[in-house]
Parts: sequence; C-alpha cells; structure tokens
Amino acid sequence: MPESRPGTRPTVLLTGGTGVLGRALIDELLPHFRVICLRHRTPVDDPRVREFRADLMEPQLGLPTAEFIRLAAEVDVVLHSAAATNWQWEPDLIRRANLDGTRTMLDFAALADAPFFHMSTAFVANPLAPEEQERFPGAAAYLASKTEAEQAVREAPVPVVIMRPSVVMGDSVTGRIAGVQGLTRALGAIVKGQVPVMPGGPDSRIDMVPQDVVARAVGDLIRGGVTGGEYWLTAGSEVLLQTEVIDTCLEFADRYGPRPYPPRLIPLESVHRLLLPLIEGPTFPESLRRRFHTYAELLLVFQRALPFESSLGTPHCGRPVSKEELRRALVRNLVAWAARPGGMRGRQRIPSATTPAGPQQAVQATELAS
Repeated sequence: MPESRPGTRPTVLLTGGTGVLGRALIDELLPHFRVICLRHRTPVDDPRVREFRADLMEPQLGLPTAEFIRLAAEVDVVLHSAAATNWQWEPDLIRRANLDGTRTMLDFAALADAPFFHMSTAFVANPLAPEEQERFPGAAAYLASKTEAEQAVREAPVPVVIMRPSVVMGDSVTGRIAGVQGLTRALGAIVKGQVPVMPGGPDSRIDMVPQDVVARAVGDLIRGGVTGGEYWLTAGSEVLLQTEVIDTCLEFADRYGPRPYPPRLIPLESVHRLLLPLIEGPTFPESLRRRFHTYAELLLVFQRALPFESSLGTPHCGRPVSKEELRRALVRNLVAWAARPGGMRGRQRIPSATTPAGPQQAVQATELAS
C-alpha cells in the first residue's frame, strides 16, 4: 500500500468520481484510503469524500497556485478516471479533454511525487478502419485521444500504471449504474424489438465487465503498491459472443410479452456498403436514422473478432470472471435498466416475432445484405 503520513490513511486523488465507474471506485477505495475528488460541474455529493471544483483543461486545474500546491502536498496516489466519452461532441473537444486533461493530471502527480494510475480503454486495441473513421468521427476521436493519452502517460517522469477496462456494466449483484451508457441503450432496444439489424457475425465478441469487478482490480493494484505496468480489465476468453448477448436480451424480453423479432446480423462489409448508405438516405426518418447510426457506431467499436488479453486474476489485479457470471450480470443490468425512465417501466406488450419491429427501410436493408 502507498506510504502516507504517520497515523493517517493514504490519500487518493480521484478524477471522474461522478462517472459510471467513479462511484464504484469511491466505494472500493474508502475503507483503506482518504479520497479527494476533483469535479467540474456535477458535484460528487458524497459526505465520505472531499471534493474540489477544478478544470482539467486549465493549467494547475484552474486552482490558485497556493491551493494547487497544498492539495499536491496531501496526495499519495493519483487515479485519473475522468474522460470525454460522449461521441456526439466535436472531435477536437474530445481530444483536448482526454489528452490535455491527462497531461494536466500528470503535472499534478509530478508535483505531488505520487504514482499515476491512468484509466484508459481496452478498445485502443480495436482501431477503426478508414471508412469508419470518416463516418464516425466522434468514436474515432475518442479512440485516438485515448491512444495519445496512453503515450503521454508512458513518457511521464512519475511511476505510472495503465488500466484498460472494456465496456463497464452496472454492479454484478444489483445491476445499478450511475448513468445508462450507450451500449446499455442499444441492448435495451433489442429487448424492445427496435433493432431489426445489427452489424457483425455470430462469433463476434462483446466484452463487458461489471463495474465492481473493475473497481476491485483497481483497488487491488493500488493497495498492492503496484507502480508500473499495463493491465487489461476485460473478460478475456470468457467474453460473451454477440449471439449470446442477443439471446439473453430476447429471453429477458419474455418477461414483458411475446419475444420480439431477433435482429438480423449483417457482415461488416455489408454494413458499410449497403445498410449505412440506406440509413443515411433522404427517405429514412431522421429520428430513426440517428438511432441506427448511434447503434451501428457503438457496436462497430465494441465488438471484436478475437478475445482481449485479460489481467484479471493475476497478482494484485482482482479476480477473473466466468461467462456464466457475465451472463447473470447482464440480466441484472437489464433489470436495473428496465426499472429506469425510458426502460420497460409501464410499457405495453412488445411486438411478437411474427410482427418485426422497425421501419420497412430497415427490413429492406436486411434483404439487400443477404
């Protein structure tokens, strides 16, 4: 465990405390560490932690020099989990937030003489093809910025640890999560019968790991005194196949009525050649065009032909997860999603397999891709 002043617990400075993973990290760290959170607009609003309003894109976090120096004197470990993950932002803003924010926190870690734990993403190993970069500039900017940020971390003059989680789900037991992510919405749309087509093949993999599993691995790394290395916080060989994810969603939909029509899987080359040009055409309704464009973007980035490497279960890095654990966690996440506004709360019975949902244009797309 990191050293601290006599008689006190070590202090971790956490960014991203209000995010999907941040809440789980606070719960994981508090028994052994004092936690100070940097936040921008949204308060952490947790009486167990101290928080400072700061701006990661400003020199010295936008703090007065004296306050910046006092804060650095308190901190034993820097855990940088904040990131711009909204792919609807301007690409330049995504890059600035993820790269410049990381550089600012590295400067702080150097002043504090503290090891730097950097939360990256496993999908830096999933680069987009040139046509995908052009069509999905937000996702392309996100992946490029995380790759650049990793390089800045490696070049920093402080001890650094890089952690690469895959898609972070809600808690493995309760299913709860601080905010519903895009992929959760896409899976919810399968439950509702609103996704007649999906990119990818039956053997494509969608790597998802519960937030408490990721937080435990991060906590173990810090408690174990690890000050170097790169760790993949992924399902690895236990990853769920895309067909297994779809089947789980359809089985969950049985709770609300007849099972919806299963999505048709379309090879990636047909997605670019046929489906996306059709969706982007003038005859496709705008609201549906945005929805299918978003789902295609998410699934193209988050699916993978080969499994990721996984560090879970190695020394000081949490525990591995099994395929069955992940399937159960997915169901619990769907339960929590269904209870939220926009989920299945108060929903009428959904379409049966004999009445596929979605516009006729999307059904035509499946025929074109056959």
